Amino acid sequence: MSFEYFQELSNDLEKLLTTEKGYDVIIYVGENENIKEFHAHSNILCTRSHYFCSAFSNEWANKKNEKFIFKKPNISPELFKIILRYIYCGKIDLTKLQGPEVLKLLIVVDELNIQSLISCIQKYLIKNEDKFLQQNPIEILETVYQHESFTGLWNYFLEKICEEPEMLFNSNKFTNLKAPLLKLLLKRDDLGLGEIIIWDNLLKWGLAQNPSISQDLTKWSKEDTTIIERSLHGFVPLVRFYHISSDDFIKKVYPLKKLLPENLVDDLVKFHITPNKKLSNDNIGLPRQSKFIYDSTLIERQHFAILASWIDKKENLHYNVRNIPYKFNLLYRASRDGNTPAAFHAKCDNKGATIVIAKIKNSEQIVGGYNPLQWDSSGLWHSTFDSFIYFFADMKNIVTAKVSYSNGNEYSIRNDPNYAPIFGGWDLYHDRNGVW
Repeated sequence: MSFEYFQELSNDLEKLLTTEKGYDVIIYVGENENIKEFHAHSNILCTRSHYFCSAFSNEWANKKNEKFIFKKPNISPELFKIILRYIYCGKIDLTKLQGPEVLKLLIVVDELNIQSLISCIQKYLIKNEDKFLQQNPIEILETVYQHESFTGLWNYFLEKICEEPEMLFNSNKFTNLKAPLLKLLLKRDDLGLGEIIIWDNLLKWGLAQNPSISQDLTKWSKEDTTIIERSLHGFVPLVRFYHISSDDFIKKVYPLKKLLPENLVDDLVKFHITPNKKLSNDNIGLPRQSKFIYDSTLIERQHFAILASWIDKKENLHYNVRNIPYKFNLLYRASRDGNTPAAFHAKCDNKGATIVIAKIKNSEQIVGGYNPLQWDSSGLWHSTFDSFIYFFADMKNIVTAKVSYSNGNEYSIRNDPNYAPIFGGWDLYHDRNGVW
């Protein structure tokens, strides 16, 4: 019964808005040819918006013919109409707005200080506009950063970027990111990027801030080096150099040692010369820990989300990196463990279900397969409907993904000590010469 009374009250207040009886406020919204006049009641505005409450109590508004006059040229009439309806009757429909319009509405609501609507719109963006948020990471991050009241959206978006950092760091607008925001991201323990990737991107960002300096590091003058050193001064301590491999340190960090503090360079050289020497965490710091941890030099988080979806035979609704239900542990890497069948079986036999990932030489193509059973050296074929082989035509573009499941015949999986993986009656296999 109480709900019915509330609905009746809401309807009556909406009628008051449309009939405009007894209004004492005139609000001019928009500018130039897009100005529209709205009529409202000061008591309702005052009760529902902290902005209008302050405006009336501090006499910000002018008065003409006993009417309060407001001018809001920075707000579109379409958005203000939505807000005014919410102020009067608590009703709002965001489904007819596109993502950018919803964000603009949130900014206007923040200006008018309508707290309940600020919370409502943030929840809507998080739940329904995930695609929009990912398409515009730089602009949205900077917009949200400028508004202290957008705490829900800020926390969600930061976590999203840390879980899927490629959407920001691979953006062609990454170098436009403001220094305070980049610094904030690099401070986070859950930023899911390898330290050498962070270093590479930091250099790219620093060069973009100084476009007169050559992209070819070998052509830097002493003055160029000094300029980049100053640009990156506050960022270098945020890179966890001890968690960069020795190869990457020699190839990518040491040639730019003048950008680092001299004592740090000396310590890093000693660390890589004697890698077995134990150092305390105080010396090397802790590695970043993303919520989804993986160890692959060939594919990224989004690929693992697709692989997990194929394992569970999700044809339409794929997992995303936030809800992958599996933990993927690295068992075998050919470059590390040896590119032979013996090395493969030594690392992978009797370990349960496995995913195989391989990159086609001199291309961006990825192939592989899933064995839901286990590998062994019995020389036997096994039957299953759940194994599959897959193909990515472009390792950076998951849209190119294709998968083919086993038809359940006796040749789904073969365990042969003279070969590494064999899928589907020789559809995909790794021979004794280390060739796919």
